[in-house]
Amino acid sequence: MTTELEGPRTDPRSAKGPAPDTATVLADISAILRVVLEEYGLDDFEITLETSFHDDLEVESIDLVTLSAQLREFYGERVNFAAFIADRGLEEIIELTVGDLVGHVVDILAVAEVR
Repeated sequence: MTTELEGPRTDPRSAKGPAPDTATVLADISAILRVVLEEYGLDDFEITLETSFHDDLEVESIDLVTLSAQLREFYGERVNFAAFIADRGLEEIIELTVGDLVGHVVDILAVAEVR
């Protein structure tokens, strides 16, 4: 059963309104991850900035592809997960945390706000 996600609380594709803060983006990404990983039973799992994609969530490569698509659908074209991990080595990808992704999204949306 796939749950529809609402778009971001602040439209990151426009310069109107402030860019979302870390707490808001963490909540949004946590909701996205719960949808992407719902078949693994993460309903009651606490997702924090320190949560590891590999060790804690046991995310598989196909899940990363789905996450990438969901992030683009939710935040728009500016948030490109594939580009975010493209320059990382295998060890860096394995050590990737939710906080790393949250920081990236906050930074991207802040740049979008400035423009």
